[in-house]
Amino acid sequence: MDRRHFLEGLSMAAAALAIPPISAAVTSTRRLAGVFPIAFTPVTAEGQIDFDGLAAQVKFCRRGGVQGFAWPQMASGWMTLTEEDRMHGAEALLSAARGGSTAIVIGVQSKTADLSETGRYAAQAEKLGADAIICIPPPGMTDPAELLHYYQQVGKASSLPLFVQTVGDFSVDLVMEMFNSIPTFRYVKDEAGDPLKRVTEIRTRSNDQLKCFSGRGVATMMTEMERGFVGHCPYVSLADLYASAYDSYHAGRVRDAFDEFGRIEAASSMFTQSDVNVLIARGVFRPGTTTRTNPPPPGAAPPRRSSNESSPDAIKHELDLYLKRYLRA
Repeated sequence: MDRRHFLEGLSMAAAALAIPPISAAVTSTRRLAGVFPIAFTPVTAEGQIDFDGLAAQVKFCRRGGVQGFAWPQMASGWMTLTEEDRMHGAEALLSAARGGSTAIVIGVQSKTADLSETGRYAAQAEKLGADAIICIPPPGMTDPAELLHYYQQVGKASSLPLFVQTVGDFSVDLVMEMFNSIPTFRYVKDEAGDPLKRVTEIRTRSNDQLKCFSGRGVATMMTEMERGFVGHCPYVSLADLYASAYDSYHAGRVRDAFDEFGRIEAASSMFTQSDVNVLIARGVFRPGTTTRTNPPPPGAAPPRRSSNESSPDAIKHELDLYLKRYLRA
């Protein structure tokens, strides 16, 4: 054990003595850890949501030994979806996941901070067997007191474990205030500030009871695992490779995990993981599929097309040439 990990261990031990036990009203017994990609919302050439394509991503993750799956979130273009879209989509996902080992996390946030709408999403998720719910802060809500009250109400909407997505100026103090007052809140998808620096403070102050998941494309997965993140939320496109790296690392094969993650990084220099054509190349989506994306904030320029987007055929060639033997799905 190196000096840094030794000191972290001492800090957590001290925290264990200082923090009283906290009872959690969490009913799920499944351990939520591992690779939890954020699903795309596929759209047909006719402009309709492809619910079969949505379910196909779950089946793809099941084949690839991917530990979890979440929808709808930022990469899903959730702000473009109607309540009917989301209800239908959640039903398709949970039906496809039934009987498998891939945990399903359903997004319950509302574009208008409508808690009754959130309650309907949460009730459906619980009824259909979701493993957890996740909630992004409502657009424009940044005041810590408002966010605390909002998430306290979200926590009452379901007995399922609650993931909170942090963004912007979402402080660690606010995270901890929520942790101490919301019994179901035991997972945070941390994308505020510098998550690599925040994770040690969150773990220490919560006595390691609040589990951290990463986002932002999971570009620092090795460091994330070293610092104690229990989960990682990349795009679906190469989720089976991420799951391989995760499995190797947590089985003690750290060098293998490093090599496996290196293959992901090399592939990302040839094509973009957010490119829908990757899943077309892998046979998950039909040719011609596009995806829903959130509109840019008011006054912001539309997103620029990536310079390394490739055709499905070009991506398939690269996958076959460099990665075929490593792909589990």
